[in-house]
Amino acid sequence: MLRPIDNERRERRSLNGLWHFAVDVGGHGRTQQWWTGPLADSREIPVPASYNDIFPDALVRDHVGDVWYQVDVRIPADWKGQRNVLRFDAATHRATAWLDEHEIVSHEGGYMPFEADITALVRPGGTHRLTVCVNNELHWHTIPPGRVIELPDGRRRQEFFHDFFNYAGLHRSVWLYSTPLDHIDGVTVETDYDGGPATVHYQVGTVGGGELRVRLQDATGQVVGEASGTRGSIALAQATPWQPGRAYLYTLVLELVDRGQVQDSYELPVGIRTVRVANRQLLINGEPFYFTGFGMHEDSSVRGKGHDNAVMVNDFALLEWIGANSLRTSHYPYAEEVLDYADRHGIVVIDETAAVGMNLSLSTVRFPNLPTTLFAEEAISSRTQQSHLQAIRELIARDRNHPCVVMWSVANEPDVRSEESRAYFEPLIAETRQLDPSRPLTVVNVQFCGPGNDRVADLLDVLCLNRYTGWYRESGDLQAAEAMLEAELRAWVAQYDKPIMVTEFGCDAVSGLHSAVPSMWTEEFQSEFIAMFQRVFDRVGTLVGEHAWCFADFATPQGPLRAGGNRKGLFTRDRQPKAAAWRLRERWLGMRKN
Repeated sequence: MLRPIDNERRERRSLNGLWHFAVDVGGHGRTQQWWTGPLADSREIPVPASYNDIFPDALVRDHVGDVWYQVDVRIPADWKGQRNVLRFDAATHRATAWLDEHEIVSHEGGYMPFEADITALVRPGGTHRLTVCVNNELHWHTIPPGRVIELPDGRRRQEFFHDFFNYAGLHRSVWLYSTPLDHIDGVTVETDYDGGPATVHYQVGTVGGGELRVRLQDATGQVVGEASGTRGSIALAQATPWQPGRAYLYTLVLELVDRGQVQDSYELPVGIRTVRVANRQLLINGEPFYFTGFGMHEDSSVRGKGHDNAVMVNDFALLEWIGANSLRTSHYPYAEEVLDYADRHGIVVIDETAAVGMNLSLSTVRFPNLPTTLFAEEAISSRTQQSHLQAIRELIARDRNHPCVVMWSVANEPDVRSEESRAYFEPLIAETRQLDPSRPLTVVNVQFCGPGNDRVADLLDVLCLNRYTGWYRESGDLQAAEAMLEAELRAWVAQYDKPIMVTEFGCDAVSGLHSAVPSMWTEEFQSEFIAMFQRVFDRVGTLVGEHAWCFADFATPQGPLRAGGNRKGLFTRDRQPKAAAWRLRERWLGMRKN
């Protein structure tokens, strides 16, 4: 599935804007076939955006079940004889779409694109009614997992085991686009680089007849290599690599030609670089790379998880300001615009699936009647495993051509202390490795899965550890926490001959809360907490990176542990720096100079 682009053979139209919206409070929309006519009692809502915070209405914010979107779509008259496609960049967590009375597509999983060929259903020049039913429910078999509770008063409550708000809706762009009937259907690129010479390997899917012609252009548009056929390689005697902080992109131009005439064309940015693990280091183009940056969230006021280019550009500008060279897409795949931007600006990305919350032992999980065995058929089951596998396949299919992506994260903080957890993850890890052998992979480790009881660490290429010593353990006692943290990190180093990085470390700080003696929740304590961790990193000396948790404060479910959301951000939710951000900036910019 290729992203829509505009060129001489293809055209795209954004359907973003104000749509009609209705909350299906009684759950009657499907049985009453709401797609067969205009939505009754609807109101306008922006797309893309989460719907939860748009209106000052708890029934909307906390709704569990279906919501409905609707908009009229006009098909350009000059698209006659073309293939017409509707594409959704994401709908959280599942969606079904109808064009007029015809169901055209359903998709499960809240962060991946899906589309429908509507050529046979539309009249070029005509207008059609597009209706989308989006459902936000999480169950034991979904990624991420959760459960829906039926309350005595008839209400339904969503319970989930991750620590961020369950925003839902049409979070990313919706497109109408056209291609020729004979068209290019997909492309996969891998690159080899050896300090000068390079090879670009490609594999292309096509529909219909024609010969595929391929050329590689440098950043000035000059052709530097050519090939033909749906599978092949282009060798360069001297290449400019894509590097962290110094992004260089070539363009792979694909043309489907029939009897001398170009039927379809597609252009794909290509970064030439290699990633591998050796001698306890992660190497990009053969050079050791040290991660500085954050786990982040797609989260902002009013929009929720809705993608917004202004927010994105501001976030990347703050990453540059603070000296970060990387980010992790915690805890789900981000909008592809984020990866495009990282490609162009040399920001390194750890790309993570939405497998978060596979853990019932965290302090934020406070629900009754939880199962005693997590990885079992009554909880995270073989059906969950299949959903997880599909999420991995879709993630790699969408993102593998992005040079910024250097590692796959199969899950965040699962409880992997049992043999059942190993039986669950082992085939997923093997499949990930088979789908893309060109990148290392990880499963991000939770605090209580140490080097003596983690049952999957030996299967991984890089060990990524989330640690909150001094906050959840040895709370407030940074001296005791420092000794505990250093002892644990040294134990990991002693046991595993693998690269190790800390992918989360941090503590809550309320912006503007101060104390002369650093105390928990103050900006001073957060600053001292960060400094303590970094002293340990420097003494251990063999780590490959540090990602603070987290970039900015974000929304969470209501509960006794969160006042106004998670406050572990180094920036506030409206992107203002806390005191600890200045400490990180001094350290990370200093590391760039050394």
